[in-house]
Amino acid sequence: MTKSLSRRWSARSILVFSVIMLIKSYLTWTVLFEGSSFNTVWLKELPFILIVFCFIEWFAVKRKLWWYLFVNLLITVLFFTLIVYFRHFGIIPTYHVLEQADQVGAVKKSIFSVIHPKYLLIYMDILILGYVLLRRRIAVDWKRALTVRASRKTVAAVFSISLFACLFNILPHTESINETVQAEQMGILNYEAYSLLEDDEETPVQQNLITQSTIHELKGITEPATPVLFGKAKGKNVIILQMESFQNFLIDLKIDGQEITPVMNKLAHGNYYFPRFYQQVGQGNTSDAEFVVNTSFYVPPDGPATQIYAKKELPSMAKLLESHGYDTATFHTNEVGFWNRDELYEGLGFNRYYDKTFFGEGNDELWFGPSDEVLYSKTAEELQRMDASAQPFYAHVISMSAHNPFELPEEKYKMTLPERFEGTYVGDYIQSQNYADYCLGLFLEDLKGRGLLEDSLLLFYGDHRGLPVFSLDEEDRVLLEEIFGGTYLERDMINVPFVIAGDGVTTPSEFQQLGGQVDILPTLANLLGISMKEQIHFGQDLLNQKQYNLLPQRYYLPTGSFVNNEELFLPGSGFEDGKHYTLSGSDSTEASASTEDEFNRALELLHLSDSYVSQLPDQPEPEDRGE
Repeated sequence: MTKSLSRRWSARSILVFSVIMLIKSYLTWTVLFEGSSFNTVWLKELPFILIVFCFIEWFAVKRKLWWYLFVNLLITVLFFTLIVYFRHFGIIPTYHVLEQADQVGAVKKSIFSVIHPKYLLIYMDILILGYVLLRRRIAVDWKRALTVRASRKTVAAVFSISLFACLFNILPHTESINETVQAEQMGILNYEAYSLLEDDEETPVQQNLITQSTIHELKGITEPATPVLFGKAKGKNVIILQMESFQNFLIDLKIDGQEITPVMNKLAHGNYYFPRFYQQVGQGNTSDAEFVVNTSFYVPPDGPATQIYAKKELPSMAKLLESHGYDTATFHTNEVGFWNRDELYEGLGFNRYYDKTFFGEGNDELWFGPSDEVLYSKTAEELQRMDASAQPFYAHVISMSAHNPFELPEEKYKMTLPERFEGTYVGDYIQSQNYADYCLGLFLEDLKGRGLLEDSLLLFYGDHRGLPVFSLDEEDRVLLEEIFGGTYLERDMINVPFVIAGDGVTTPSEFQQLGGQVDILPTLANLLGISMKEQIHFGQDLLNQKQYNLLPQRYYLPTGSFVNNEELFLPGSGFEDGKHYTLSGSDSTEASASTEDEFNRALELLHLSDSYVSQLPDQPEPEDRGE
């Protein structure tokens, strides 16, 4: 084979692998971005691909073919990971998610539930190339041809043009606030490279400059001189129920006349019910909800709070209540090491935690641990023991049976769904929530029988969305349109209920003021007659702050997203090209009910929370505590 012919083979190899990469890029774009065109894809992705191939042509000689195959495999795995992660979480991940790689095994069923067989086609070329290279003569000829160096001038020219094109795609969009929009503007590979190289650390605000009055000013609220209901539940036990994946639309939902959550319906209509209440979790999902509710801080920008903030000495609900004579404990049927909860509970100051070791390995197990029936039964026994003490208790109870992927064993079914719901994601979700509601009913009856309800204040809230808009297929969307009477949107996805119930404290009342998980701590403190003036918090007392609220969102919605009294706002590159969704009514609004001032204030609130928590002292090491 002549040198000229070999060079043509080499050039064809670059062309073959470039075409393969472009096809995979396009397939990935169709999942991640709406309205993707092939012209946009090759303009955004081809320059980065060619830069990598130029490095191979410049430096590799003996194993050039294997380097092409390795890069092909590496980018394929990246694209596949992005597709699956986006379908599960609704965001385009960066290198930060690698820190949570050890959690994948525990949630593999949830992840597998969003993997469609068509996504596996992205690996098809690798199988074909593997078969071709097993044909020894072809493999030898190809490898021999690739040992000839490509023209240095050509490689340098392609590299220079490609580098210029990458910079042209990246530099104009570095200030885009919406991570998904930024990835689309830059191109996926450029975005991943940029996120790896950029210095995204914001300069923290000095902790002594972060005051409660500054936070109130940003939130647009004024504390009342004489708060209503202050101390109404003073001295009562506190039981907080965190309900897995429970969205607000389940309240009063009927499917062909069947009530889905009769227990929660009765609680909502017989007590204080907040239907305009929203999740504020991040990458840690359930564990993030535990963090937000117990601290009234926002989640960190990257990573779960259990890993980013767990080592901190966190001001918390448990510590606040303990300082007023409460015993504190948290109950969760999973292993305490999952999501680093053991360190989180230490940072939050719980006196004790109860995990799978307490509830029993293999004891009526569903997904991550024993079922809610076991959780509630053993928790009620322990609460009765705690109640025998002279001091009141605070118990945080985390339900788990309605966890994604919502595939209950049939013996747990408590209702029969219409045929159109059978075998669907929406149907499985409803079936799981119906079972979880049944278990909750058993718990309340058990508490009543043990004499615990009368002396306890109970709080119920959903931890996070159960039906992500980005994980639904067409059949599920049709079912949700039937339920909602319109398009199911992000505003519906993040809407979770909040209910407060207590004998002698609450009456049947539906509150229309806006609230979020960050507001639970100050609301509870008011009812218990505990002042929070000396403890920095980012929530507000929902029983006294009825006029206005501002709820920053992050991670599952783009940075810069927020909820105000009227709508959910999602930014584009910035505020001007953002989207506005009314909290009730039409799908979107053209006349904005959100302002750029609110947008900036929401970002500043997140920055203040990040700054404050990051500068808190670390917990002492075990040896320093004398353990």
